[in-house]
Amino acid sequence: MKFLIPSLEILAGIVILLLIATIVGKQRFNGKVRREVTAMFEPVRPVKPDRVTEEALQGLPDPVQRWLRTSEVIGRERILTVRLWQRGEFRMAPDSRWMPFEAEQYYTTDPPGFLWYTTMRPAPLVRITGRDKYWQGHGNMLIQLLSVFSVVNASGPELDQGTLLRYLNEMMWFPSAALSRYIRWEAIDDTSARATMECRGVTGTAIFYFNRTGEITNMVANRYREAEGQFELTRWSTPIRGYRDFGTIRLPSAGEGVWSLDSGDFSYIRLEITDIEYNTPALY
Repeated sequence: MKFLIPSLEILAGIVILLLIATIVGKQRFNGKVRREVTAMFEPVRPVKPDRVTEEALQGLPDPVQRWLRTSEVIGRERILTVRLWQRGEFRMAPDSRWMPFEAEQYYTTDPPGFLWYTTMRPAPLVRITGRDKYWQGHGNMLIQLLSVFSVVNASGPELDQGTLLRYLNEMMWFPSAALSRYIRWEAIDDTSARATMECRGVTGTAIFYFNRTGEITNMVANRYREAEGQFELTRWSTPIRGYRDFGTIRLPSAGEGVWSLDSGDFSYIRLEITDIEYNTPALY
């Protein structure tokens, strides 16, 4: 017993130090996110959005026009900034367990950018903090265990392409961004259209699919995916699983992200939007 008490004291001290480090790390991570979002919103705050006109839709493929009319963008202010809350579950591999997460996300549309800030809980008392960012044409992913130990801090041309495509996909939550000078649309048929986005020398192309009433049902693109330290272009899709009304606008509210692998489809994220606000360039 004479060795047990000191051992317990040491263990308790380690736990306390880890808790303190986690709290301090979380505060630092929060501060970093706040500074980055503030910098992202800074050039947008003084801009007064104009209103979308009927003429702005002319020349777009028919299904894109139906989508924008269904979204009731005509006569409304163009969306310059977005902030939203989401929740869901995420997994790292097809045989991994799902981890619940909550996230807040911020966007600008001119120039295009986003910051996604999430907390995942893979196990009791274990927390993973993540920040995915696309800004000034570049992507960066930062993941920390307990807000202290960096697990991922990735950047590079593959991340630039991947985050650009993620932005292009997520504009389904702020439809007037489809009129952006960074995006070019091409007709395919009555229920699909191709969008090509270019920003600071990086280009990404995706196909959007719509139903007959003008709702987006899916988006498909070839996006870089990292596997075993290597990046390769992989088919990526984001099927919509639900819609709901947010105030006076009806938006996709639930969906998932799917990689098409040689072994089969790998659904890696399922999410639900719980709140969204436009042209409020401030943190929650």
